[in-house]
Amino acid sequence: MLKKHLNTLITLFFLLIFSGASYAQTETKDSVALRDFLSELESKFDVKFSYADTDVDTVYITKPTSNVLNDILNELGDITGITINKLNDRYYTLTKTTTISICGYVLDNFEENNIPGATVEIYESNLSGVTDENGSFNFENVPINSLVYIKHLGYRPIFIEAKVLLKTNECKTIAMALSYQELDEVIVTQFLTTGLYKLNNAGFELSPSKFGILPGVSEPDILQTVQALPGIKSVDETVSDINIRGGTNDQNLILWDGIKMYQTGHFFGLISAFNPYVTEKVTIIKNGTSAMYSGGVSGTLSMRTSEELPLNFNGGSGFNLISGDVFGEIPIQNNMALQVSARRSYTDFLNTPTYTTFSEKAFQDTEVNSESEFYFYDFTTKFMYEINPYQKASVSLINMSNNLNYLETANDSLAPNRSNLNQDNFSIGSELQSEWTDYFSSQLSFYYTQYDLDALSISNNDAQQLEQNNLVKESNIKLTTNYKLRENLVWMNGYEFTETGIENTTNVNQPPFTSNIKGVIRKHGLFSEIAYSSEDEKLNGFIGGRVNYIENLDTFQEYIFEPRINISYELLSNFKVEVLGEYKSQVTNQIIDLEQNFLGIEKRRWILSDGDALPITKSKQGSFGFNFDTNRLYVGIDAFYKEVNGINVYTQGFQNQNQFDGEIGSYAVKGAEFLINTKNNDYSAWLSYTFNKNDYTFDVLEPSTFPNNLDVRHAITLAGNYTLGDLKIGMGINYKSGKPFTRPDENEPINETVFPTEINYEDPNSSRLPEYFRADASANYTLKMGDTMNAIFGVSVLNFTNRRNTLNTYYRLQNDNTIETIERLSLGITPNASVRINF
Repeated sequence: MLKKHLNTLITLFFLLIFSGASYAQTETKDSVALRDFLSELESKFDVKFSYADTDVDTVYITKPTSNVLNDILNELGDITGITINKLNDRYYTLTKTTTISICGYVLDNFEENNIPGATVEIYESNLSGVTDENGSFNFENVPINSLVYIKHLGYRPIFIEAKVLLKTNECKTIAMALSYQELDEVIVTQFLTTGLYKLNNAGFELSPSKFGILPGVSEPDILQTVQALPGIKSVDETVSDINIRGGTNDQNLILWDGIKMYQTGHFFGLISAFNPYVTEKVTIIKNGTSAMYSGGVSGTLSMRTSEELPLNFNGGSGFNLISGDVFGEIPIQNNMALQVSARRSYTDFLNTPTYTTFSEKAFQDTEVNSESEFYFYDFTTKFMYEINPYQKASVSLINMSNNLNYLETANDSLAPNRSNLNQDNFSIGSELQSEWTDYFSSQLSFYYTQYDLDALSISNNDAQQLEQNNLVKESNIKLTTNYKLRENLVWMNGYEFTETGIENTTNVNQPPFTSNIKGVIRKHGLFSEIAYSSEDEKLNGFIGGRVNYIENLDTFQEYIFEPRINISYELLSNFKVEVLGEYKSQVTNQIIDLEQNFLGIEKRRWILSDGDALPITKSKQGSFGFNFDTNRLYVGIDAFYKEVNGINVYTQGFQNQNQFDGEIGSYAVKGAEFLINTKNNDYSAWLSYTFNKNDYTFDVLEPSTFPNNLDVRHAITLAGNYTLGDLKIGMGINYKSGKPFTRPDENEPINETVFPTEINYEDPNSSRLPEYFRADASANYTLKMGDTMNAIFGVSVLNFTNRRNTLNTYYRLQNDNTIETIERLSLGITPNASVRINF
């Protein structure tokens, strides 16, 4: 049956059709006109009725069965909503009622228990409230033609006409059906820590509001937390350079409320740029991605803020040794709400031990000195509007910024060198979710995102000025529909259009030089997918694909077909097998320019595929795995193969003889991931191991195949946490084999036969850094300060053994033709502390 919810006008239109303009029963073969029935009563009981013709002319009723006048009149009043007043023994008046009193009891139709706290809203009025401890509600002066909307988290909402709830001797009982999400079921109740789940589709879900504790993290950090999963690491300890199964960070699709993010970190990648306290869930997908997602040939990370309207104001604030933040969820009306969050560092006016350690890590091997001034901030807001019970709209906005300014004075300089670096991201998006019938729903979304990286350097006594800029602008619109063919079979279809423009600019005044490279790519995508879940829930999965038409306005057009498959089957009790596969592509990448860098700190710049120097990057991946899960034990293993084509050496960050060649090639990763996790309500302990063999292939280089820059063969994590009342403690160690690098030739390190002189290198990536080892710990304590308020005190230490791991080694040729060895080191011992108040 069509749900009468498009808007109030259409709803009232249907009510008039089904109910009549006078709020009574419509005419049927068993009904009579109220006017005719009143005439019968006048003759039978020798009485007279006075009324307005318009109040009764369109009203039809079923004749009451009673033969007593008072009983007949009471029943007429109940079924028509017309007030009947007795003037004397013979004369009565009939008056049309515009408002009524309603009441009801809300029950769970599965358990048949009362549901307290359910929200009850009266459309076309300002009336609203919640059910009491008995599940009951009642309202006076309710407009007679209004609609009543009842909702509660975990139950399907109910849309009912007010007249059905007319207050009589007994209030009506309303049964709410449980709401099931059949194809997105959580199968692991606790995975490593509370708030981290494994899904039926082999993906993972993080719920920051329920997050427990992980070693080295005293409060939730989204991009730090995902690195606890096998196959997801960062070779340089940053959250903005996450490597999923051997891929580079620009090959990850990062979404915030459906908006693609081109900036993900603060402090040049050491801190996540997303506030976890307004993020309801984070979905992490390494393979078997839904066809609705485009881009991200290595992996997908989708963050969603809350979509439920808050009943009451709630929020919180806190600070740590880097920044302070505040957030809140604010009801505006019964169908409107606002979420806001803001965070700012105080590193520009307060030095802390954490900031000092971060600075040493971020600014090593750069021009930045102790006179630098750095700060960051981020701000988010979301407006939610429930148009009616079956349509919801929202608008989300996020703004983030990093700012660095510094002075550097040389001994022979009259004026200091002045430099600044600004990294900004502004994004806005909107969504309209509609449930048209019990079987058909849709989601329409739009977003605009802009990323801007600006650098300015003034030197040589103000004589030389260098300006650099990287600007990304992207617009997207997407329509997704879901049609339930059966209770366990859903067909998804959709269309997506994306326009991406990127500009890179360099200006130098002395000597004069200008470069301005810009381009625009438009992408159309059609996608379709069938999802199935068996009645016994043993078989779950989907199969689908998308067709992309990609058009670079200057150089090329191309069609790309991307099939996707994701199947899991429970062979035995608690034992599941998973088969996943996908083809994906992307048109944006980051080049790493080691000569024209942004002050030596932020070297990455976004660029577009042009079909020539940088083709469209394409990947194909397949994996096979199984997992065994009980309430106390989880064991999982996955084997995978991934191949990525269309990469350029500029996007890989070579620091050897190949760094300026601009060659096109590919890489292939063969790997396996193993995890064993034992847990109960008090503790969780886990051991994970990841093996990767990651090799480049560049046909024109010699040798043509050699280890990938991200070829970390072995990675092991041993960690655990323990909960004792309101105290949580976490501790763990991380081990990784060293990543490859290229040494100068031992016998002939310098080639002086060419101009300019060059370093002679050994075969690319033929050497390895020492192994990486880090031990972390954290703890927090929750102090309850009332029914709705608590304080959380947290401490954490990264690398408490203070081992200085070598993250990278490369070489530079000095003016005197000697070779300088550059080593980038890991964080030293890094303490942090936090205090939060939630209410």
